[in-house]
Amino acid sequence: MVELLLLSRIQFAITVAFHFLFVPLTLGLALLVAGMETAYYRTRDETWRKMADFWGRIFKINFAIGLVTGLAMTFQFGTNWGAYSEFMGDVFGSPLAVEALLAFFLEGTFFGVWIFLDRNRQKLKAFSMWMVALGTNISALWIITANGFMQNPVGYELLADGSKVVMTDFFALLTNSYVWYMLVHTLLSAYLLTAFLIIGICSYHFLKKNNNEVFSRSFRIAIVLALITSILLPVLGHGYAQYVTEIQPAKGAAMDAIWETGASVPMYLIQVPDASTGSNSIELLGIPGLASFLYTGSFSGTITGLNQIPADELPPVEMVFWSFKLMTVLGFLFIAQALAGLYLQKSGKLYYSDKYLKLMMWSIPLPYIAIIAGWNVAEVGRQPWIVYGLLKTADGISSVPVSEVLFSTLLISAFYLALIVFEIYLIKKTVVNATGVD
Repeated sequence: MVELLLLSRIQFAITVAFHFLFVPLTLGLALLVAGMETAYYRTRDETWRKMADFWGRIFKINFAIGLVTGLAMTFQFGTNWGAYSEFMGDVFGSPLAVEALLAFFLEGTFFGVWIFLDRNRQKLKAFSMWMVALGTNISALWIITANGFMQNPVGYELLADGSKVVMTDFFALLTNSYVWYMLVHTLLSAYLLTAFLIIGICSYHFLKKNNNEVFSRSFRIAIVLALITSILLPVLGHGYAQYVTEIQPAKGAAMDAIWETGASVPMYLIQVPDASTGSNSIELLGIPGLASFLYTGSFSGTITGLNQIPADELPPVEMVFWSFKLMTVLGFLFIAQALAGLYLQKSGKLYYSDKYLKLMMWSIPLPYIAIIAGWNVAEVGRQPWIVYGLLKTADGISSVPVSEVLFSTLLISAFYLALIVFEIYLIKKTVVNATGVD
């Protein structure tokens, strides 16, 4: 049973993580390419057309391959997570059905229209890309709505025998506070990742002394977007930390490894948690009351410690803690990089700042790492619940042979690895061959 649960969780984590590598770039590039298409329609400035064509090629690659990676994830609900599907079917099915019927067909249909329309139909071409952008963002809304119920169940009744939940208030499901915290956070993260990818690709061309207007203008747009999103994310994150501490005390405490309940809880700049002892093995440079302020909004606020929560309801503390710290450190790094880039661009020193350009080129993976770390905090921090307070993860799995789960996990991992290598190859080829940007 333990091996089956572990393998089922690993398999789902792999499929979700790999799929989510493609989602943020799809969300961000769709919006930016739509803006470029519209700018070309209004101005007939050839630079906007070249920008739309170049970044549109990267969007096509990412969208097409990302679409494939999402299919395996949905199949797992009926194979590895049969008990969960039966328990959650009435609630989980509704938002996913709307996502498939509305968002998926909207983005899929207009994606095809956008690809095949020529520049003689520019108004319709620009409109089509806006519909793709709308579809991708609507898709995010409905998927996060389904996930939001798992994090903070609302608008439901539990059958008398406890076998399943039944949705009683669809409006409550849609207005779930968790949904809107996570939706805005997800979209800002996607736009930040997109900005950093654009900055990194432009930096590559600047290092090659290819300073044409396509990359210069793209950099100017991306650096402003990077600065705005990198500042907004920790502001929103502060509100999310307070909210999640209220609805999921164990996750809130795990994010900063707070073991004992207390008021005016300090935050340590250097800290190493040890779940085996229920304490931190290292605590250095504590700032009095800062943890209380971050998680309650008051320097004298009280936080429920991990040792006051039942042991069988605790998440893997170390994984949640280090994921949160990694995401936080990268968040401050992104602000510094965006500020430096804006200064260099405004001062005219950008094209000669090889160290900064190399840093940004090699920083392309960092927003991906930050997003996966954030996903770990949100999903692993909810454990051991698959539906918080209602169904534990161990009770949601299907009864299937361990050998079959192991084999399918290895097969899916190899398939996804091949897809990612293929995407990187295609994008790299597109970037390297774009010296003239036709």
